Amino acid sequence: MNAQRLLNTFLELVRIDSPSGHEAAVAAYLRRALEEAGCSVRTDDAAAITGSDTGNLIATLPGTLPGSVVLTCHMDCVPPCCGVEPLITDGLIHTDGSTVLGGDDKAGIAEIITAVERILTENIPHGRLSIGFTPDEEVGSGADNFDVARFGADFAYTVDGGCEGEIEYENFNAAGAKIRINGFNIHPGDSKNKMINALLVAMELNSMLPCEIPSNTEKYEGFFHLTDMSGSVEHADMSYIIRDHSSEMMSARKASLIHAVKILNEKYGEGTVALEMRDQYRNMVEKIKPCMHLIDNAVAAAKSVGVESRVQPIRGGTDGARLSFMGLPCPN
Repeated sequence: MNAQRLLNTFLELVRIDSPSGHEAAVAAYLRRALEEAGCSVRTDDAAAITGSDTGNLIATLPGTLPGSVVLTCHMDCVPPCCGVEPLITDGLIHTDGSTVLGGDDKAGIAEIITAVERILTENIPHGRLSIGFTPDEEVGSGADNFDVARFGADFAYTVDGGCEGEIEYENFNAAGAKIRINGFNIHPGDSKNKMINALLVAMELNSMLPCEIPSNTEKYEGFFHLTDMSGSVEHADMSYIIRDHSSEMMSARKASLIHAVKILNEKYGEGTVALEMRDQYRNMVEKIKPCMHLIDNAVAAAKSVGVESRVQPIRGGTDGARLSFMGLPCPN
């Protein structure tokens, strides 16, 4: 019965279009489902800050036992997610290929909704349960306006993993870099020792970085990822994302990029290459290590229902990392 309810909820959710910034229809569905289950539900005012059409959806289930925990996941999906009509073939739920399914993270939403319903219908003893459904996780804003103090909990879990049994408390340290290259154009027939081709400088800069790119790395290996490059002889723009699980290696990667820019400015003239770099999120491992009972409890819970758990690093980011550094340790 619980499995069928879980499946039905998931199939209903993936039919709802919910790209980042436009999650109101999913939020309305969730509010209705949670209120019918017996939860107190509210929406915060984060939408006015972010420009989304909804804020964080917050639900609370009073406890029958001491203790409190937060479960959280996100309402948005990566495009194209235009409201899927799901297909089921040999037990596999999929799309017709024109859109993503939206399992990230409507699977997590369905799991939380079903768990709450089961707790209530079966009168399962529980501590205070707080639920946070966030908008805009896929564009990096899921935890921006999450009011940690208002939840009144010491710990949380993000229900946003991959395969069954995965438990994660290590993620990438992340930074983004934008580079502007100013060239100098002149008639090519009279350009010796005068022309600075911004596109060629961009190629030179990329060649100065280690050949540690996503397609060459795995597990704990970090990378530089050139996500965008455009321009002309006069001007060129480049965008990188930089990732590494090790904070020391992350610092070294950022230093490598800064050094490359310095060398090129010395070669072609100060101001030829301008770099803007900002940190995006950090590895939550340092916040989870002091409370490893969270991982032990998750492993034990998986085992109790016959699931073999696999503790492994995330080659990406998660709201849990942001929340962990906001004072709410939150493995995935």
